Amino acid sequence: MLGFEDEETVSISVRLQKVTDEIKKIRDSLSLAKDVDPSILTDFRDAVNRVRNTAWAVEQYLNSKTIEGDPQIVLTLLAGERVRIAYKLCKLIQADLENPEIHFQTGQLLQFRNALNDLERDLGGAPGASSTAHHLS
Repeated sequence: MLGFEDEETVSISVRLQKVTDEIKKIRDSLSLAKDVDPSILTDFRDAVNRVRNTAWAVEQYLNSKTIEGDPQIVLTLLAGERVRIAYKLCKLIQADLENPEIHFQTGQLLQFRNALNDLERDLGGAPGASSTAHHLS
């Protein structure tokens, strides 16, 4: 390690290395596994993809700072990734709502509805919203 890194950077670097080692072990175990719950496997893949995309965006952001690039591009990519994840989660929640075996608490659904209403309101004022509004309808 270089001498100028702060404690937080060293800590996250150590944690990343440990997680990387664990993921390699999981990869090896998965190739031998015969009975893995498909929904857990899907959740794991989604989590790994989110971490991968975030790590890539952070790497791009750090690179843009060192080579005087535009960090705004990376922030835009991160926002786009959050939208993609939100879309996927909404589709999963929609499927859960249609599943008679899943029972939500009313408070959870009300909070979710309020968040969706706030988001819908904010989408109307977002840059580019007028050009995408007819695509959303």
